[in-house]
Amino acid sequence: MTSKKNRLRVIPLGGLGEIGKNMTVFEYGNDMVLVDAGIMFPDDDHPGVDLILPDFSYVIKRKDKLRGIVITHGHEDHTGGLPYLLKEIGHAVPILGTKLTLGLIAGKLEEHRIKKPKLREIRAGGHVSLGVFGFDFMAVNHSIPDGVALFIRTPVGNVVHTGDFKLDQTPIDGRLTDYGALAAAGKKGVVLLMSDSTNAESSGITRSEAIVGSTLREIFSSVDQRIIVASFASHIHRIQQVCDAAVECGRKVVVTGRSMINNTKIARQLGYLDISEDDLIDAFAMGDLPPERVVVLSTGSQGEPLSALARMANGSHKTVTIEEGDTVVISATPVPGNEKAVSRVINRLAGAGARVKHKGVADVHVSGHAAAEELKLMLNLIRPTYFAPIHGETRHLMAHGDLACDVGVPAENVFVLENGACLEIDERGARVAEHVDSGVTYVDGLSVGDIGQVILRDRQMLASDGIATVIVALDSSTGRPVGEPELVVRGIVTDADENTFFTEARARIAKTLARTAREGAIDHAVVKNAVRESLSQFLWERTRSRPMIIPVVMEV
Repeated sequence: MTSKKNRLRVIPLGGLGEIGKNMTVFEYGNDMVLVDAGIMFPDDDHPGVDLILPDFSYVIKRKDKLRGIVITHGHEDHTGGLPYLLKEIGHAVPILGTKLTLGLIAGKLEEHRIKKPKLREIRAGGHVSLGVFGFDFMAVNHSIPDGVALFIRTPVGNVVHTGDFKLDQTPIDGRLTDYGALAAAGKKGVVLLMSDSTNAESSGITRSEAIVGSTLREIFSSVDQRIIVASFASHIHRIQQVCDAAVECGRKVVVTGRSMINNTKIARQLGYLDISEDDLIDAFAMGDLPPERVVVLSTGSQGEPLSALARMANGSHKTVTIEEGDTVVISATPVPGNEKAVSRVINRLAGAGARVKHKGVADVHVSGHAAAEELKLMLNLIRPTYFAPIHGETRHLMAHGDLACDVGVPAENVFVLENGACLEIDERGARVAEHVDSGVTYVDGLSVGDIGQVILRDRQMLASDGIATVIVALDSSTGRPVGEPELVVRGIVTDADENTFFTEARARIAKTLARTAREGAIDHAVVKNAVRESLSQFLWERTRSRPMIIPVVMEV
């Protein structure tokens, strides 16, 4: 029987069944390595939540085994969790990434006041060892420069982790996916392939990023007023194309939005964004130029309420006010859950007189993820014994599993995992073992992990059904009510005759208090529960809603 120490354990803690918070544990004996540590952004089901992190508890309990954290590329859904993880670990752990990836990470860690992180630069084609694990790095295309796939040497066989990728034949920076390295990995033998599934349901191949540049030049050359382009701040290839089109059309570029300013600064300093200082101007100097000579590069492509573009749409931006005839280009696809927010911003921009170009009407965005035929090519290059699709919602993982079967991977060798599932591999094969803790941690302002499901459910209830507060006074000696109960409601639709509604509600509460007094109930918890149930029933009868009810009992 194989000892547990001689098994490779592969444990995804995030990124499966969801878009975001990508994070995978590789563990063998006394050595453990993490690949990526991302975040996920909240949607309408998470009121008040700023960020969603993976549950780090499995890693924290074994932090003495952690030999390093390898980051595949610089997007937030792969790097955003690092500051929170490092604070919990409490000591410096090597963080490995390419030059741009580490540049973006360094800025983030500095914001969180994490001092002297152990950042270790790697290059495509390079190799490092972390405990029993050996890592070779292979160049891949994505929507951010410097992405790498991982060839991981382990005592039980080789593993390939693709990171996020596409097979772009005309990449903006000329850095092609290293097909030779991928094919060589396949020839060496790969026991497990873990591959990006985001676009597994999309047929064919993902179009080249160069298409967007061509469209931007067409738009820029045909517009005689100001242009505003919203994109992800980390989409350096897209930002480069915006800058190229602007300069070609004789326009200066204004950068606005904190993350956009920070990322463009880092990318220029490290040589990943090529635009001269003369072609960049400060937002406050924009008024000195005619509108036809300005392009504003902005955050807010996901409809974020506090982003630069949302502030422009609401008329609250400090330096940019939307004017009749302005052209706004939203150069991104809404992340699932953000569709309504993006639609609201588009409508407000249109209402302010802007002409809005988005993916639905122009080729202003292409995906950074491989579609079905590219995923098949990756599978055929690697030829793994076992396959585990990663990075996607459940339907994407299932579709990717089907693609693997189509190219010859036996169905029993395809593992569509859940977060927390432990895939164990040894000389006898691969199997799903136990599940480990793999929930989520909510970040709300300065609070990390203090928001649980109860608080979240309360917020959802407040948002959907409102709140009712009941204040009752009881005689301290008899437990009988003194005076009329006071009722305050917020967010509850009352009857047309509001006075009647409140009179009947107070009467129902008074009746309940009379009953608890007859029964000799003097415990405040008992009285509160009775009042809550009574008012809840009344509100359901009258409004068909279940608002949050807060009874307050005072003694006089």
